[in-house]
Amino acid sequence: MDSRFLITGPDDAGTTILLAHGAGAPMDSKSMNAAAAALADAGFRVVRFEFGYMAARRTSDQRKPPPKAETLQPEYRDAVAALGAKGKLVIGGKSMGGRVASMVADELHVAGKIAGLLCLGYPFHPPEKPAQLRTAHLENLQTPALIVQGTRDPFGTRPEVEGYTLSKAIRILWLEDGDHDLVPRKKLSGFSAADHLQTLGREVSAWAANLK
Repeated sequence: MDSRFLITGPDDAGTTILLAHGAGAPMDSKSMNAAAAALADAGFRVVRFEFGYMAARRTSDQRKPPPKAETLQPEYRDAVAALGAKGKLVIGGKSMGGRVASMVADELHVAGKIAGLLCLGYPFHPPEKPAQLRTAHLENLQTPALIVQGTRDPFGTRPEVEGYTLSKAIRILWLEDGDHDLVPRKKLSGFSAADHLQTLGREVSAWAANLK
């Protein structure tokens, strides 16, 4: 297996989920470790990878800013090809990683290379800039997609997102009071991070079971 991949979960799983990281944190960030563990506990083989700029931070003191998401599409395609997953493959990622995956999803789905798209905390717009929407390509998305979003995510709250025009292929799983990392404030919401991770695993499992 390519050394660029970080794998969690059973090797004989029927569905593999390929995840890319967000703009500012690596593939083994606290939130990605938690999500990968929850999905692995639900029976998925979870494979994580890093875009070149993030991987370079591990060997250099220089912290190059993340490039525009559009420019990372070739790297995502390369990761899918290098993985060569058997069985069903779902692509996606955390925040920007999910956004990049959403940009290449339809071409890969039409080619029969993936079964679905999973976005964890989709960045619908930059924080405090609700007019700068990143949804144009989501209006006609054909790939079956599940977006897992906290209701108070500053990149797209529930009231905001419910006003957008999105493809009928997209289903949104709302996690009450979750932030961009899907973490709720327990005293205010009554939910813990562990509760939401359990819901994540259960709901992704039910959704993926219907993918072809």
